[in-house]
Amino acid sequence: MENIELKPASVFHYFAEVCKVPRPSKKEEKIRAYLLDFAKEHQLEVKTDEAGNVLIKKPATPGKENLKTVILQSHIDMVCEKNSDVEHDFLSDPIETYVDGEWLKAKGTTLGADNGIGVATQLAVLAATDIEHGPIECLFTVDEETGLTGAFALQEGFMDGDILINLDSEDEGELFIGCAGGANTTAEFTYQPIEAPQDYFFFSVAIKGLSGGHSGDDINKNRANANKLLNRFLSQLNAKYDFYLCKIDGGNLHNAIPREATALCAVPMKDKEPVRIDMNIYTAEIENEFSVTEPNLRTELSSESACATAIDRDTVGKLLKSVYAVHNGVYAWSQDMEGLVETSSNLASIKMVDGKIKIVTSQRSSILSSRKDMSEMIRSAFELGGATVTTGDGYPGWKPNPSSPILKVAIESYQRLFGVEPKVKAIHAGLECGLFLEKYPSLDMFSTGPTLRGVHSPDERMLIPTVDKFWRHLLDILIHVPVK
Repeated sequence: MENIELKPASVFHYFAEVCKVPRPSKKEEKIRAYLLDFAKEHQLEVKTDEAGNVLIKKPATPGKENLKTVILQSHIDMVCEKNSDVEHDFLSDPIETYVDGEWLKAKGTTLGADNGIGVATQLAVLAATDIEHGPIECLFTVDEETGLTGAFALQEGFMDGDILINLDSEDEGELFIGCAGGANTTAEFTYQPIEAPQDYFFFSVAIKGLSGGHSGDDINKNRANANKLLNRFLSQLNAKYDFYLCKIDGGNLHNAIPREATALCAVPMKDKEPVRIDMNIYTAEIENEFSVTEPNLRTELSSESACATAIDRDTVGKLLKSVYAVHNGVYAWSQDMEGLVETSSNLASIKMVDGKIKIVTSQRSSILSSRKDMSEMIRSAFELGGATVTTGDGYPGWKPNPSSPILKVAIESYQRLFGVEPKVKAIHAGLECGLFLEKYPSLDMFSTGPTLRGVHSPDERMLIPTVDKFWRHLLDILIHVPVK
């Protein structure tokens, strides 16, 4: 991080420290070791569980011992996405940050403010000697991004707190009291390699430059899905030419809207120029459709060396039709909260592995029955195409409690500090809070955080002035926590 005075200094100091420590999902060993060393250095009680979650306790400051115990919670893993032209090893390299106006960004990678800024805030609270608060527990969970593993594994009795403040929200001035539940539905097509005709024109098709983003929080923004756009063009080619599909690859993570997708194809040599013309026409069409939300959309078609084998034609036809039929994006809006997505699905990734084409989709909903219905709809489309389909157990949503005592404290605090009332909302993204309630049903909770944009993509950025407001608000809440 550049030597620019960022406020609050303690929070940005620890964020810079966190950025130095590699922490991909399921590879949190280094950041866990950092937390344990931190606790030892500051002579704080610390423990871990079998999943790798970490809990650090800090006693109340004098005179505040009678306040209820507050759990501050963040997840320590991050989504590791980078631009294709960037050299970066997420297992060993630090995140390189820079300031662009009022925004903190990373150089060609995800910033990891989701949820590194939450972790940094917890560390700043734990290290502080000049703030007032009751008993504090800081919970650091693992593997939130790929399966909520840490939250699922959390055992009763690991924490003692009465109130939990989740620090994983992305809009300062908004307090979240509910979230969507979700599940992944995965389809597998088994294909037979066939001999590819060597006298054909071999070429790659690529969709690039899309915004991507979080498959929950950004699903309502009409951003293009690279897998859908690629499949649409391939379907046109398959209907028009003697078409061979050799390779296909798109997207990476179940919780990210895919930004890039590529395919290696072949058509008769006589169709070389018609295909290029088709691509130009198609590009103009989708640029027009997504002129507002995808200003950097681009397509590429380039000649390639011949492939020895291709995917059998029957599988190609079924694959393309299934992917075309599968719903992607918002499916239903909430009838209770205006502007909140109720149900959605994301066509997250298409990969070829060991003679199979594996397609991962992610369904979210604030209503469990609707999520199950959406998953079944996805399953039906793929099964009609002959795929083998599985849906995971998923994770629960978090039902809003507008009468929450700590929410009342947070609202009054924000009004007192900033002269305006915060917005109280639910979010379509998944938070760990629903799982916490299953193990600790009496917890009083809300979620907050500074303003982040472009999370789960290399465009991720954090609005610097909001970090100070978020910090001041949190410290004021800690002073005014209800008594036991």
